[in-house]
Amino acid sequence: MRGTGHTVFTGERIEQFGVEILGVLENAGPKQAVILARLSGGPLERTGVLQGMSGSPVYVNGKLLGAVALAFSLAKEPIAGIRPFEEMREARTLDRASVPPARCLSLALVDRQACAPAEALTAWAGKPAEIAWGESRLTEIATPVSFSGFTATAIEQFAPELRRLGLEPRQGISGGGGSNLPTGDPASLKPGAMISVQLVSGDLSIGADGTVTHIEGNRLYAFGHRFISLGEVEMPFASAEVLTLLPNLSTSFKISTARKWLGSITEDYSTAVRGELGRSARLIPVSIAVKGGDRSSRYQMQMVQDPALTPFLLQVSAFSALDATERTAGAVSFTVRQNIDFANAPSVRSANVYSGEFNVPLLAAQSVAIPLAYAMQSGFGDLRVKAVDVSIDAIPARRQMQIEDLHVGRRIVRPGEIVPVTILLASEGRSVAHTVTYRVPAGAPTGNLHFTAADALVTNFTEFRQSILLPPRSAVQVSTLLNGLRSNTRAYLRVWRAEPSYSSQGEDLPSPPPSIANLLARSQGVLAFGQQFGSKVAEIEVAPGEVMVTGSRTATVEVRE
Repeated sequence: MRGTGHTVFTGERIEQFGVEILGVLENAGPKQAVILARLSGGPLERTGVLQGMSGSPVYVNGKLLGAVALAFSLAKEPIAGIRPFEEMREARTLDRASVPPARCLSLALVDRQACAPAEALTAWAGKPAEIAWGESRLTEIATPVSFSGFTATAIEQFAPELRRLGLEPRQGISGGGGSNLPTGDPASLKPGAMISVQLVSGDLSIGADGTVTHIEGNRLYAFGHRFISLGEVEMPFASAEVLTLLPNLSTSFKISTARKWLGSITEDYSTAVRGELGRSARLIPVSIAVKGGDRSSRYQMQMVQDPALTPFLLQVSAFSALDATERTAGAVSFTVRQNIDFANAPSVRSANVYSGEFNVPLLAAQSVAIPLAYAMQSGFGDLRVKAVDVSIDAIPARRQMQIEDLHVGRRIVRPGEIVPVTILLASEGRSVAHTVTYRVPAGAPTGNLHFTAADALVTNFTEFRQSILLPPRSAVQVSTLLNGLRSNTRAYLRVWRAEPSYSSQGEDLPSPPPSIANLLARSQGVLAFGQQFGSKVAEIEVAPGEVMVTGSRTATVEVRE
């Protein structure tokens, strides 16, 4: 069989290319077939199958057969896999990881190295489909993703995660899709035209390019394969103009730029993306300001609102803003302040310092993404994000202190007496002592009373390990947990007893009656992670200044009658 395909090779003009059907690969994917074809005409003999051709419609005898969707890398001929259009109509998602990213990211709230948004996104989306013959692989045509306004270091840093998703990052090959793009006429869009899905628009922009396969009324089908396989989404798309083609020994691609807003992508499934013409997407206004010495910069942008994708985009944007303004190697400190506003829940505010000599910008960028990910993946509709504001101050020096020692003035105390506690903080060869006092309450039980001076990481884990492992029950509870996370610019003196305590509705319940303790133990899973040994009696903050505090020390006194 022979047919014709439609795509754009230059400008916005839709051109035809030849298609020779070679056969059908049955059950190439989960209950999916792939039509194998040889393409010809136009520049294809020179370029091979192009990135950006994904979704190009193929017609046989005037009837729509499907969309160009797969190709061989390093192939000598333009042989492609065509996705049957009937499969593009069906809603199919790829298998996701068994552990939801929200669980992984909730652990990262107390251990920021446990799971980064980039790794969580790849776990959420899975891998692109492929069919292998020895060393040759027929894979989904990589979706070219254009980055405008980003540094080369930022793109290089996150390129491995993007490629695992089937996306091919390109820097500076697109004019970008600014938020000031004009609105176009949706009726002007035809099958074979190029579109650019705008993930970020404004001072920084990220656009993913593909081709329209079919239009039914105001419903659009494109790509012929997944974008990231996020399911139901809201991502605006614009018409795109092809500036030129770049032949490449590995995979050739189109260089294009966004022109006019036309609608929104509403579904992202394994066999296609689908959208609605003329529909506006709800986006998140994001502001990132970086100040260091005499240099400062501010980025204003709009981001798509998606639980898995948005935190990753925020992390990439924050890292690029730091890389463009400040040095990323050597001693450096970043003071990161963040505001996250929600539609129908209290706002989240945070302020932390990240200091060191290696990977500090990456850690600072990750820190603004993790709370957003936890909130967006909590599953509460009224926790929809309204705006994100990030402000970062940088200095070219280390601002870090370690809890070196802890001294208690008395080893034996009685109820009503005062215990002086001295916390020794060390930094680069010098030590600073901070002394606080704690009065043992009248009527306090006898026995050991423990004093632990710890950083925010240890304190958050002690305080919230039970809450973060249990599903939140309300949007307010999510916001309360995030606002309750301690800042890493302080040392926290926790006074506690070795007694069981529990959490309910996000609140601590130290030493409850035995009947209540049994109920809580059963409902929260004591053997797994429900019961906490260490009932908090009091907590005192020690603020040494705008520095990053690390470490932990414990001392014990005995309370006697």
